[in-house]
Amino acid sequence: MGQKLIIAPSARSDLHDIVREIAHDAPGRAVNFGDALLDRAQQAADFPLPGRMVPEFGREDLRELIHDPVRIIYRVRPGVVEVVRFWHAKRGAPET
Repeated sequence: MGQKLIIAPSARSDLHDIVREIAHDAPGRAVNFGDALLDRAQQAADFPLPGRMVPEFGREDLRELIHDPVRIIYRVRPGVVEVVRFWHAKRGAPET
């Protein structure tokens, strides 16, 4: 069993924006992509350390998984993985 997964408000907002943008052209694909991002986030909670450290920050507790073109940035704490951003590549370097 993995760690508890928390989706921070900033990540919820990112996810909403990404899904809304895709939905303009393909509503069904938008829902599927949003679900895939959440599934990938759950993988981070199940196996948090295989994600690489976020290069821009170089902190051991701040890691990421890629679900192209989105970077799923998460913080690892004892017993908890907190997704802090779903960062779309077109936005440039991530902010936390």
